[in-house]
Amino acid sequence: MIRQLFNWRTGIALVAVAIVTETISYSNFLAKKIAAEERKKVNVWVQSLKTRATTTEPSALDLTNIITSENTDIPIIETDENNHPLGLGLNLDTLKIKSDTNYLKQKVIEFRNQHPPITVEINKEPLIYNKYYYGDSLLLKQVRYYPLVQLIIVALFIFIILYTISVRNKSTQNQVWAGMAKETAHQLGTPLSSLQGWVEMLKEKETDTAIAAEMEKDVDRLKLISDRFGKIGSAPKLEEKNVVDQIKNMVSYIKRRSTDKVSFTIDAAGNEVVFAKISGPLFDWVIENLLKNALDAMVGKGSINIKIKNETTNIIIDVTDTGKGISKKNMNKVFKPGFTTKKRGWGLGLSLSKRIIEQYHKGHLIVKHSEPGKGTTFRIVLNK
Repeated sequence: MIRQLFNWRTGIALVAVAIVTETISYSNFLAKKIAAEERKKVNVWVQSLKTRATTTEPSALDLTNIITSENTDIPIIETDENNHPLGLGLNLDTLKIKSDTNYLKQKVIEFRNQHPPITVEINKEPLIYNKYYYGDSLLLKQVRYYPLVQLIIVALFIFIILYTISVRNKSTQNQVWAGMAKETAHQLGTPLSSLQGWVEMLKEKETDTAIAAEMEKDVDRLKLISDRFGKIGSAPKLEEKNVVDQIKNMVSYIKRRSTDKVSFTIDAAGNEVVFAKISGPLFDWVIENLLKNALDAMVGKGSINIKIKNETTNIIIDVTDTGKGISKKNMNKVFKPGFTTKKRGWGLGLSLSKRIIEQYHKGHLIVKHSEPGKGTTFRIVLNK
């Protein structure tokens, strides 16, 4: 699926690059062609003014009037040889011309940066000439900005496609997760019922009470695991529970299954009661996953500190270990399904934990800090 998504992205990106490249190339071609045509039009317009100033022939005057009146889109400013504007200009904002004395001068500078002026000789001796500066028409501006508009549209199109693919893949992944979890719970149900029956039979025999007690603990553990898997994929019931007690119970459970070389501390800042709406079995599962992950990172030696902060709107739980830490290249992968640095394991614990906290409890689970060789801190944020 990842390879398929990569191929989709690569294909879409290549198509987008091809479209944008071709569009920019063609737009530049059109812009140059339009710019050349506009210079010809301005030159004809300027020559018509010169003709109108030197002739009294009615037909010639009619023709010059037609030529000058047809220019309704190219802005033009007439200046003397020192670039001082003469007249009011053509196709410009008349209100700004009247209200701002520097408007025409600023436009001359702007047009000079766009196109070289067209010069018309007024007198030979002494030499007197006028300059005609002109800017881009609205059509030319639109052609030049068109690639940018198309680039935005293509980028938006690509984003929508990739977002749709991502949502679809996540939806499929969630369905697979939920289906696997429920099927696991269902498959565990049959042997559990049988084991419970055998445990009851052993209890009836006084000689086997110790064995029965130990087996009952294992059966209860399996029932808890089955209950956790059964809650994946369906909206769990959230209840007001003391987070401190929940964490203490899980630490006690993990502590009995770790070596004496691992120390556990819980710092609740003097608060023995910190209530939050949680699903007890699923929240315990998250804490268990984080503690087991910490134990694996320390290879059976080190310390685990759990700090609980009761803030105004949030409850913050930091789980810190003194293990091997997480490398920078793996920092963005730790919550992805299937990712693991262990020789054994499915790489699902942290992914499940993040799903439980963020989707079911509407909180956050992040790697707050990690340094290779020094340890890692995972942070849980729960809404009060």
